[in-house]
Amino acid sequence: MIVYAGASFLVAVYAPEADSVTALKWLQDSREPLHFTPLHRHEVRNGIRLRAFRGEITSEQCKQAFEEIESDLADNILAHVPVPWTNTFRAAENLGALYTQKVGVRSFDLLQVGLALRTLGGVVPIHYSIGSSDE
Repeated sequence: MIVYAGASFLVAVYAPEADSVTALKWLQDSREPLHFTPLHRHEVRNGIRLRAFRGEITSEQCKQAFEEIESDLADNILAHVPVPWTNTFRAAENLGALYTQKVGVRSFDLLQVGLALRTLGGVVPIHYSIGSSDE
């Protein structure tokens, strides 16, 4: 089964915070590479930059986090996955039509869920509610 990691989980893996130990342990115990999409690249890197902006990590830690991501991609701990964007946006729109007025969902979150459920199929989402909703 494919596991789809949310951006906050990956931020916890690469930038030190309270839940980093738990996230790292899960990743180390994982037998399959985690899918890493262009949306992950943007959201995770920006989440790490926000942590530096807030003074939660240093600029050097930010740089090291980016290097670790690239190293994990090279080592197949993370695996690049192409995204069929049209289908992803359609899935996100369908989810928004079903749920946004009922539970209140940000469009970016709909994109992540639409990507996980419709384009990668058979996923178990991993998401940590860490930090602000900006991550």
